[in-house]
Amino acid sequence: MAFSVVMPALEMAQETGKLIAWRKKEGDRVTKGEPLLEIETDKAVVEVEAPADGILTGIKASEGSDIPVGQTIAWIVAPGETPPVESESTAPAARASSHAKAESSPGAVTPASSTAQASASAKISPKARRLAKELGVDLATVRASGPGGEILASDVQAAASAPGAPEKESGNIEVPSSLGRIMAERTTQSWTTVPHFFVTREIEATALNEYREHVVADIERTHQIRITHTDLLVALTAHVLLKHPRLNASWSTDGILLHDHVHMGIAIAVNDGVVAAVVHNAHAASLAEIAIQRRDVAERARAGKLRPADIADATFTISNLGMYQVDQFCAIITPPQAAILAVGSIADRVVVVQGQPAVRPMMALTISCDHRVADGARAARFLADLAEATREPAKILL
Repeated sequence: MAFSVVMPALEMAQETGKLIAWRKKEGDRVTKGEPLLEIETDKAVVEVEAPADGILTGIKASEGSDIPVGQTIAWIVAPGETPPVESESTAPAARASSHAKAESSPGAVTPASSTAQASASAKISPKARRLAKELGVDLATVRASGPGGEILASDVQAAASAPGAPEKESGNIEVPSSLGRIMAERTTQSWTTVPHFFVTREIEATALNEYREHVVADIERTHQIRITHTDLLVALTAHVLLKHPRLNASWSTDGILLHDHVHMGIAIAVNDGVVAAVVHNAHAASLAEIAIQRRDVAERARAGKLRPADIADATFTISNLGMYQVDQFCAIITPPQAAILAVGSIADRVVVVQGQPAVRPMMALTISCDHRVADGARAARFLADLAEATREPAKILL
């Protein structure tokens, strides 16, 4: 039986994926579950696994090409089997025929004469329309490559980068990567559609530092893994979230979905922006297991080798800028999550202890919340419980 290899949809509203590299070549034997190809989506570069055992054949997508979601790009067949006849690039052929007719027809609309008519009648994806507006691209000049002659965002990008494309302003224009574009779109969407509010609490980190120095050393020796403050905060926050389900929730048109597990997103800086890799079931994992998951997804993220599962299903996110000596900041929520925790640096500050000035290591935590899901009192109680957890980390982490 032949199995089709299609461009997967790894996220909502994804229209295309860019084929970065084939991990196997035509005629190679593949095993179900092994890496087959790498694709770049609007969120990250991920590895796609083989859907079945067999021989890879019928490859019809080259590296570097943008491919519509759901389009068959290859087949996996049994030895001696041939791929189905109907898989022979019917959609690309139809598009080529459509383009040929448009170019040869005497009544074909030209950009110079009927720009408004072309823009109105053409099939244009919402993302392509937004991108054309941002880049100042005339949609009537864009050659479509999508199914049924639809103009995709990649087509607009190609038109904007084509020789002779008009420049809107003087100076250099830096064209954002796919990740950069989606960061811009999602932060704009979140900021304009999610009613944010922010609550900040400064906590003392003495016990957290001592725990990491004296107890974590044993874990690092036995598991050969470095435990970071982010790992400690992931573990503590995951446990505290079980007591505060409204902050480990998702907003939807049907209501508020309260998750019974904590899949912790961790914001990781990469070359083109930030990705939120996920530590799954952080509430049930040991500190060593969290650290190993965090290290593995961080390495894959920076190498551009994320897998689909690495970026899926986060229920809450932590963004730590403490290593950059940032004292405090507010983070933007990643919908449909209800909250995100921003972590500042640990630094010595003068505070009042029993009525007297004293120097203590302090850290600012700021939670951004969706006001449709939670309110200020819930956020304050969450931060109070998290502060208590950091004062006695051994209670949870041991």
